[in-house]
Amino acid sequence: MSSVPTDLFPHPIVQAPMAGGVAVPQLAAAVSEAGGLGFLAAGYKTADGMYQEIKQLRGLTSRPFGVNLFLPQPETADPAAVGVYAHQLAGEATWYDTELGDPDSGRDDGYDAKLAVLLDNPVPVVSFHFGVPGREVLDALRRAGTYTLVTATTAEEARAVERAGADAVIAQGVEAGGHQGTHHDVPETDGSGTGLLSLVAQVRESVGIPVVAAGGIMRGGQIAAVLAAGAAAAQLGTAFLAAHESGAHALHKQALTSPLYVRTELTRAFSGRPARALVNRFLREHGPYAPAAYPDVHHLTAPLRKAAAKAGDAQGMALWAGQGHRMARELPAGQLVEVLAAELAAARTALSAGGAR
Repeated sequence: MSSVPTDLFPHPIVQAPMAGGVAVPQLAAAVSEAGGLGFLAAGYKTADGMYQEIKQLRGLTSRPFGVNLFLPQPETADPAAVGVYAHQLAGEATWYDTELGDPDSGRDDGYDAKLAVLLDNPVPVVSFHFGVPGREVLDALRRAGTYTLVTATTAEEARAVERAGADAVIAQGVEAGGHQGTHHDVPETDGSGTGLLSLVAQVRESVGIPVVAAGGIMRGGQIAAVLAAGAAAAQLGTAFLAAHESGAHALHKQALTSPLYVRTELTRAFSGRPARALVNRFLREHGPYAPAAYPDVHHLTAPLRKAAAKAGDAQGMALWAGQGHRMARELPAGQLVEVLAAELAAARTALSAGGAR
């Protein structure tokens, strides 16, 4: 089994590409400069917006970095169910003095245009979420010199990633914050995801390509654990969400360790697809009724979430967070990479000493 190319990033630490304005160029640059792999999130941006961020990032670091793309989504949503949910959210729109968004604002996230940019102006790494790109896409990126990763949440999905020709697979455990990268949205499986350590072991035995572990990782000791389970690197999102360079709203950062938010849940309340967030008022009131309709619900609630953030009301925001959120550390991103690397080295030393007894 080959490994994730460590010449790209000396430390086996990948910063997750958190969409929604979190994974900004400053964050990715700081992580890459410290020896990890920084990532930009192209999701919810235009192709030109993505290109401008890539240019900005290249001005901040000469180190390798990655860009994440969302796969286009099939039209499976029930318009009637979306309409019912919109009616339920009418009170939220009145409360925040805004309009609901248009659920028909687009399903492909500008995918083809973004791919064209990345083929014309190749970046070191590209990852994919919400499905598997076609072999022709992965082959074209490889010819351009780009290393490719695709998210999987089961061993079966990981095998599909390998068959498509990706260079590596991101095994995302159910502990992960934000959206689960399932290839197909099956409501019957809501909440039935696999824990990270078990998933890494299953995926490692199912494919021959490198595995990057993602989901709830907050400490170097946890990185050591997933590496021992067979992963080549670890991807951390919530750990970097609180970093100084993160573009997350200040209220979002504060909520990670606030006693007001004691747990997370997978919910469709904000986007129509299962995503892990801190339990707040919006999630409690609307989560049980949100339909399986992504990105329709995402478009519908976008103005509400923006208005809540502007009003300083964290109870109406999408507070994406992994299960380890209370372990978040507010540090500069580069320092956090150094701390994680030191913790990883200490954990490996302890494991070696234990094995030598």
